[in-house]
Amino acid sequence: MQKVSIEALARQQLERAAANGRNAADTVVGGHEKVLRQTVIGMLSGAEMGEHENPGEATLYVLKGSVRLVAGDQEWDARTGDLLLIPDTRHSLVALADSALLLTVAKVP
Repeated sequence: MQKVSIEALARQQLERAAANGRNAADTVVGGHEKVLRQTVIGMLSGAEMGEHENPGEATLYVLKGSVRLVAGDQEWDARTGDLLLIPDTRHSLVALADSALLLTVAKVP
């Protein structure tokens, strides 16, 4: 069994994002070759992840900060402690404040 501190990874990804002036991410569980993947993401306020496809069933848990998820003409704001169900459509994400996120994806086989 492996134990991982998500809080420590969240701090680390925010520090990495601040150091390089953009987003930072680290896959904690799984990977592209697995069905399940969990990734901790750090985003500075105003940073964006441009529109992209959803690779499978996915959720986004806000560990710290606040973000806006946009899919077409719909928007959802989330802040610390909120869980967003990512729609099965093209979407984008913007950080409304310095944010740390836990992205969970279960790829459709």
